[in-house]
Amino acid sequence: MKAKKFFKKNKDKQTKDQMEKEKVETIEKASKGKWLMRWKAFKNQFPKTMALMFLDILSISFSMYFALLIRSNFLLEMEYISPHLVQTLYDRAPFNIIGTLIIFWFFRLYITLWRYASIKELTYIVLACFATLIFNLVLYFDYSTYGISFAVFRTYFVIFIATLFLLTCLIRFSHRIFRLLRSGRVQGPKARNTMIIGAGEACNVIMKELELSTELSARICCIIDDNEQKHGTYIHGVKVIGGRDKIIEAAQKYHIDEVIFAIPSMPRKDKSEILEICQQIPNCETKVLPGVYQLVRGEVSVSQLKNIDIEDLLGREPIEVITEKISDYVSGKTVLITGGGGSIGSELCRQIAANGVGRLIIFDVYENNAYEIQQELLLKYPDLDLVVLIGSVRNGRKLNHVFKKYKPDIVYHAAAHKHVPLMEDSPNEAIKNNVFGTYKAALYANMHKVKKFVLVSSDKAVNPTNVMGASKRICEMVVQMFSNRSETEFVAVRFGNVLGSNGSVIPHFRKQIEAGGPVTVTHPEIIRYFMTIPEAVSLVLQAGASAKGGEIFVLDMGQPIKIRDLARNLIRLSGLTPEVDIEIKYIGLRPGEKLYEELLMEGEGLEKTENELIYIEKPLKLNEGKFLKDLEVLYNASYNEAETIKLLIQEIVSTYQSEELTSEDKVESAQDWQKRYSDEESPDTGNLFDLN
Repeated sequence: MKAKKFFKKNKDKQTKDQMEKEKVETIEKASKGKWLMRWKAFKNQFPKTMALMFLDILSISFSMYFALLIRSNFLLEMEYISPHLVQTLYDRAPFNIIGTLIIFWFFRLYITLWRYASIKELTYIVLACFATLIFNLVLYFDYSTYGISFAVFRTYFVIFIATLFLLTCLIRFSHRIFRLLRSGRVQGPKARNTMIIGAGEACNVIMKELELSTELSARICCIIDDNEQKHGTYIHGVKVIGGRDKIIEAAQKYHIDEVIFAIPSMPRKDKSEILEICQQIPNCETKVLPGVYQLVRGEVSVSQLKNIDIEDLLGREPIEVITEKISDYVSGKTVLITGGGGSIGSELCRQIAANGVGRLIIFDVYENNAYEIQQELLLKYPDLDLVVLIGSVRNGRKLNHVFKKYKPDIVYHAAAHKHVPLMEDSPNEAIKNNVFGTYKAALYANMHKVKKFVLVSSDKAVNPTNVMGASKRICEMVVQMFSNRSETEFVAVRFGNVLGSNGSVIPHFRKQIEAGGPVTVTHPEIIRYFMTIPEAVSLVLQAGASAKGGEIFVLDMGQPIKIRDLARNLIRLSGLTPEVDIEIKYIGLRPGEKLYEELLMEGEGLEKTENELIYIEKPLKLNEGKFLKDLEVLYNASYNEAETIKLLIQEIVSTYQSEELTSEDKVESAQDWQKRYSDEESPDTGNLFDLN
């Protein structure tokens, strides 16, 4: 027992000694590593370092000589200078030079990028010169019979160090001084007359970067800022002339052809207003900084300036999503995305793949879209468990097979026909794909006990005037019905027009502008709500994470935008002038198109969520028995290519309005079709609508 304790004690002692040894070795390695890094930096910049050392040797020698020159009243005659003094300086000069070079190296004066030097680097020069002063005091310290003294006159130290400091600063900062003189007010004929909006830290960073850049040539003429306390002040020699009301006047006065928006923290509404003013400046390019977080991290530079996008003119703050909640929600899960190759579906794939999904299943009928997102994800996430399947949501057997084989935990249903005018001409296809594609996907999600099912809906489902919007409203009703009957949490997400999505107005306008015009707008007063693709997808993801079942999530999209203004802004963003370079032509409202979109925030029954821009619309009461019967009639009518399908849609969606609904011939035809309807005359629906 004693032997066991002895060995244990001895082992503990050895372990402790080993830990102490490793600690010492770690400290030694860190110390060696620090000096090794400095040596590597010195080696990499060897030519520049040698040049600096050579100039420093000249500076040290001149400073010593200049001190003697001052001492002798600029007359180097022996009657003014002791020969012993001159000999002492001469004998100890090599030691002074070598010692000073070592001190300069220790204070990083040979491994600093001096073109970016600031107050911190100036501090290093001060400290290095102070250390050199101490070294010189020691170097010229003498003992004599008369006590402690110095081998040189005492004013030598003051003159020597002052001269050395000035010469060292001149050598190190010569590049910046040269750039400042060269790029001050004389920029040459090719320099851009630039206005900076914002007199804050971002402005300071941009002006410094422009001053140091060898590739960019900008003549900064004036600065704009709404803060009245800054009016009349100067930043780097440029005057702050006033607020946003001075933008147009200053642009004309200084012939501005470039505006840099340098207020990354400004609220989106104010930013939009200022950028709209900037768009009125003819032949002027406007650029913006990315964001305030890049500024805080020190990442803001001229290279990050970007041309303003149409998203910058939305006039509201972007939606912020709790990413941790989404990550916890999808992490390790099997997620199925129908329509995964589309604009919304592909962005869903990107964001879900970035949040640690267990397995991602992309289901799409268009093989090219599916292939593109597949290759993109595999390139960015090589370890992603990705399954890409080609198929239609109309095919119930295919859906059943997918659900049975892969057993998804979460389903995002984004597959749908969304083009309003095309669906007006092919209403039966809208019903087959949108309504019954959703119905079948929800049916098999319920059957295979999926945890959550999220429907991607549209604001056109509110008081619809077109088939696409009405079909989406029926989809929302389908989801609410299954939510009442299933353990699966069924929810819908409703949002407005998505900027840059396939078939949206932005790509259409851009193509027209590239072709030289005209840009076609349906009506001068038509307005729409807009959001970006990442915002739309963020809303969908948060809905899935927050859903309890049966909700319809709605986004507060701020103020609507006139399509006419959108077209004008896009033309200006392209560097052209509306109605001069590019004509805007009004062609009239298309079939099923509204002049004004209803405000989604109006009405009762809205609940707030943890995100102040996202609301929940309470589900409406639904007679599920009648609804299922109406769905069965609609199903058979759509597959029989009934011409009166719009009237049958109104039987389900009472708020749906269409010109055909007032036609007596159409109404009579629809009533006649319903009377003649029978299972024998229509495709067999089997047990598709039997949910009992």
